[in-house]
Amino acid sequence: MTISQRILDLPLVRGNDALRTFVVATWLGWQIESNWADPFLFAVYSIVRPLAGVLILVVMYAVITASAFEDPTFAYIYTGNALYILVGMIITGVSWAIIDDREHYRVAKSLFTAPMNGYTYLFGRGVARLIIGAISVLITLGFGVFFFDLPIYLSAIDWPLLLLSAALGLTAIASLGLIMGAWTMTMARHFWSVGDAVAGAMYLFSGAIFPLSVLPAWLRWIGFLLPVTYWLEATRRALLGDQVASFDTLAFLSDQALLAILAGFAVVLLIVSAYFYRWALHTSKEKGLLDMESGY
Repeated sequence: MTISQRILDLPLVRGNDALRTFVVATWLGWQIESNWADPFLFAVYSIVRPLAGVLILVVMYAVITASAFEDPTFAYIYTGNALYILVGMIITGVSWAIIDDREHYRVAKSLFTAPMNGYTYLFGRGVARLIIGAISVLITLGFGVFFFDLPIYLSAIDWPLLLLSAALGLTAIASLGLIMGAWTMTMARHFWSVGDAVAGAMYLFSGAIFPLSVLPAWLRWIGFLLPVTYWLEATRRALLGDQVASFDTLAFLSDQALLAILAGFAVVLLIVSAYFYRWALHTSKEKGLLDMESGY
């Protein structure tokens, strides 16, 4: 019996349509993401892809700072870049779930007119990408600890802060992904890069690789409106402790304040995403977009 089947047999899950849909969608998403190649090739891809991305950043940093890897700024940049893998995977993952179901597998009409909870279905598809992204993050951070002496020590990690910030921050980010996915559902053309465009913009404005104080004052406010900004700050503090670089942008916020802000974002974005999904599904049905194929 597979893990997914065991979870489905749990009394709490078996009696709840939304939970059953979520579990099946997560399993389906994992199968789609991991079955495009044999296990060895998929494992190599999962390792090489994130490391190739982070090494580009490391080389640029080394050239600019004369390899000052012991500076706390390097740990700030490295961990931010590693953690942002999750943001990109979640935001783009839900959008691509819509595109795959509609354009590639051509089952969107059957899925979203079936008596199931489409909202939790998309959540499950996003979680499948989250799992793959989490593996990439762990590999990237481990590589940084081993080769660049990144100051991350299991005994020094603030686990309560790490787990709470992950639960709240990733819920908020997943809700953003659902909004992007629902938006994709209403588009007839030019929807391929919606998730990538939003994730790319947040990479610039969330302080992933540099503090918000580097941005011009008239652009800095955008970062304060993004849950990713506060999640990255809280996670850096949890992982790096005293070694985290202190910048004026968010240094005035305590750990409790960061968690409170993340909780507010999570609640608000969950509610907004649920209503936005209902509107998007209704709109796509009215306009006949559920079974539309763009042909490119």
